[in-house]
Amino acid sequence: MTGVCGCCRALRPRYKRLVDNIFPEDPEDGLVKANMEKLTFYALSAPEKLDRIGAYLSERLSRDVARHRYGYVCIAMEALDQLLMACHCQSINLFVESFLKMVRKLLESDKPSLQILGTNSFVKFANIEEDTPSYHRSYDFFVSRFSEMCHSGYEDPDIRTKIRMAGIQGLQGVVRKTVNDELQANIWDPQHMDKIVPSLLFNLQSGEHTENSRSPSPLQASEKEKESPVELTERCFRELLGRAAYGNIKNAVTPVLMHLDNHCLWEGKTFAVRCFKIIMYSIQSQHSHLVIQQLLGHLDANSKNSARVRAGIVEVLLEAAAIAASGSVGPTVLEVFNTLLRQLRLSVDYELTGSYDNSTNIGTKIIKAHEERQLQEAVIRTIGSFANTLPTYQRSEVMLFIMGKIPVPGVNLTLPSTGSEPEGTRMIQVMLLKSLVQVTAGFQTTNMLTALPSSFLEPLLSFSLTDDPEIRLLVLQILLSLIDRHDNRPKFVKIRIISDISVLKLKVDKCSRQDNLFMKKHGQQLYRHIYLGCKEESSGQEHYESLYALLALLSVELANEEVVVDLIRLALALQDLALSTDEALPVYNRCAVHALAAAYLNLICQLTTVPAFCQHIHEVIEVRQKQSPFLLPEDVFVDNPKLPTSVDKVDASVLFLQSKITEVLGGSGYNTERLGMPYVPQYTDEDRLSKRKSIGETISLQVEVESRNSPEKEERTPAEEITFETLKNAIVDSVGMEEQERERRRQVVEKFQKAPFEEIAAHCGARATMLQSKLNQIFEITIRPPPSPSGTISSGYGQSQNRSVPIYEMKFPDLCVY
Repeated sequence: MTGVCGCCRALRPRYKRLVDNIFPEDPEDGLVKANMEKLTFYALSAPEKLDRIGAYLSERLSRDVARHRYGYVCIAMEALDQLLMACHCQSINLFVESFLKMVRKLLESDKPSLQILGTNSFVKFANIEEDTPSYHRSYDFFVSRFSEMCHSGYEDPDIRTKIRMAGIQGLQGVVRKTVNDELQANIWDPQHMDKIVPSLLFNLQSGEHTENSRSPSPLQASEKEKESPVELTERCFRELLGRAAYGNIKNAVTPVLMHLDNHCLWEGKTFAVRCFKIIMYSIQSQHSHLVIQQLLGHLDANSKNSARVRAGIVEVLLEAAAIAASGSVGPTVLEVFNTLLRQLRLSVDYELTGSYDNSTNIGTKIIKAHEERQLQEAVIRTIGSFANTLPTYQRSEVMLFIMGKIPVPGVNLTLPSTGSEPEGTRMIQVMLLKSLVQVTAGFQTTNMLTALPSSFLEPLLSFSLTDDPEIRLLVLQILLSLIDRHDNRPKFVKIRIISDISVLKLKVDKCSRQDNLFMKKHGQQLYRHIYLGCKEESSGQEHYESLYALLALLSVELANEEVVVDLIRLALALQDLALSTDEALPVYNRCAVHALAAAYLNLICQLTTVPAFCQHIHEVIEVRQKQSPFLLPEDVFVDNPKLPTSVDKVDASVLFLQSKITEVLGGSGYNTERLGMPYVPQYTDEDRLSKRKSIGETISLQVEVESRNSPEKEERTPAEEITFETLKNAIVDSVGMEEQERERRRQVVEKFQKAPFEEIAAHCGARATMLQSKLNQIFEITIRPPPSPSGTISSGYGQSQNRSVPIYEMKFPDLCVY
């Protein structure tokens, strides 16, 4: 009977007859539309037959593929597509299994046309929203096959492009079909992401020279417009990342990092930056910090890779941070900066040692110093980029954090193990101060006291006393950024005499109570460091311009009446400094200090708006212009200044007179008593040692000073009568005493720098033993034994001696016992 049914067409099942009728005798005629409508109506009327229709169509398609009748293959796939689009019922699952079996058959074919046909059908299927879930469907084969098509190496470039585009579309279809279906295999698993993401990046990279898309929104290309593989890849990549949830970001980004590593794409920077721009613009903004953390971890993992690779990762971090804005750092703010600062230290270490493992063995990688410097600059820029995304309070924390990382020899134990310790310390100091310059750029605060605590300001100012001009200049730049809250700094870039400061259009606000408290607490420190900065022989034009800008900003941003008086006294003290013969300042420095004082007094007199004060300043400036132009900034701060051989003798007519200024300002209500008092900086041990190479020497000297002032060295001496001869001898002997003191300090510094560790430890141990003996003596004197009821005993030498008797052996009177 079965054989009869197979031979007799009329006895075959209806669904088979309907399927057979859609195939014409000549495949070039295409699908028979009338019969296709009948088949569709039958499938909708009897959905339970869908699985049999699908199985029969699959059987015919397999037979046609084997017989190379590709026309009928196309008709079968068209019929399947129409049935899929029309039928949305519970029985669709069984039909889909047959459909996917046929698509798989086409994708396994060697014919590019069949591969593309199968991909197109799969994409149409992926766009269908199914009403019922599928528990057993698997897309592993399709992920592997579509990824393989993305890497197609077909000889014909046009066909190769079509195959690759089909593979990209297929991957896009797989993602759409599985990403929102919890019952499907998780497409975010590493086994799938490691195939999908590299395939997309491969096609994105292959057409990079033709496209350089950096738009923050996905490409909106119409279906009629012909897309290039690069455009299609980018759209697919953006869609994939846009669907990533919080827990899937890592699995999506890790293959990107590995692809860039495997193909050495960090060094070029361009493609890596482009990839992460797409990532940062596509993912949800609240997940941005996860990408940043992965990049930081990858940077740590590549710590011993070449400087170009690390610089590429840092450049990507820089761009990513700019895109992510306030969400880029996430909850671990200090950890981000700690990682970047660690990379900065490692780079300095590598540059100085010349190898990644602190050895000079043959076979170690050769380190190029200029590449390490480029990396260091990139890290510094990145630190600034991250800091710009932070609110004020967090930026203050970062400033304190970086300040705590700046090494002080003998104090900070986290110094790098460089081959050249002093040079390594100096380089790290410079790099971290440059980082602070970036962090403080654009810093805005309303309360200077909270934004600049003593724990930050005092270490910063201490660095302005070093002998290194680069470090001093960086400190000045940091101070300028912190004090400038109204963008007035660009108006004081150059030192010049301004006849009318209204052209500067300065933004001046009334000093707040917090500003007054800040200046009351830290004003004298700032004045002292400005004064000492002008005394440095190694100061150049940039230093004096920064000092002038600092004086000007203090006058504009933080000045009340008391501060104005102090600043005028400071300017006059600078003039006296330039006139002093005790200071061994070169001619250029003396002229520069004169010019700086003149420019600042010209500014402050116009800010105070006291006519008589302005008149005196302008008169002196006019006399200088005629007689001594080398005392004005226009003649000093030029490329080739024309200076005299000596400025020891300066005519009084070209000097600003403190008595005259006190007189004219006193008439306007200023404190004449304070004005008439010459400014004298409050010298400390640290200030007197400003001519040093590093702060570490100060630490050693302070230790010695403390030891000299300890109680063990103190001796009470009778009061000496002070006479004229005593004073005369003190003045005459002062020079010799200073030489002896300087030599003694040099020996102390040399001892702490060059002595072996055991010797220093023994010295400290001896001091500790001596201290303990003194304490024992004090305790013996102050804590006496209790009186003994048994009285005293006589020693062998006829002296009475107290005997300490234990309490349990004492005999107490009866009245004392309860």
